[in-house]
Amino acid sequence: MNKLTKEASSGILDIIDLAAKVTEPGPRPTPCSGYSEDAGVVRMRHPWSVYGVPVPDMEKAMDRLRRELGKKGWKIVKDGRDSSKAKSPQIVADRKNGMFSVDIRLHDEREHSGSTSLIEVTVVSDCFRRPKD
Repeated sequence: MNKLTKEASSGILDIIDLAAKVTEPGPRPTPCSGYSEDAGVVRMRHPWSVYGVPVPDMEKAMDRLRRELGKKGWKIVKDGRDSSKAKSPQIVADRKNGMFSVDIRLHDEREHSGSTSLIEVTVVSDCFRRPKD
């Protein structure tokens, strides 16, 4: 599932299509709610960000995501503002095969000195039972 999660994230990055910096952490397993830790039922969670380009370019990338996600096997289930104080633009989409969801937010920090504007992406898999070693 780690490989599939990386592929899903890579597809999102391809749509964003910015000559930007990208954070490096890879997918990590996290427990699924409703299961004990011993049950071995987890989901993969892959948070990453794109930064280091002007906000207008990031806004164009968000528009590209709106146009292209559906063509790449995703269904947008939310396109609006998040519930944060900043009311950041947010796109939430589910993979049509049901294996993944993605939450994408544009954080415009131009008015906050010292803060970096970025597109925050979190790809999350469906729950699955980890293979026993």
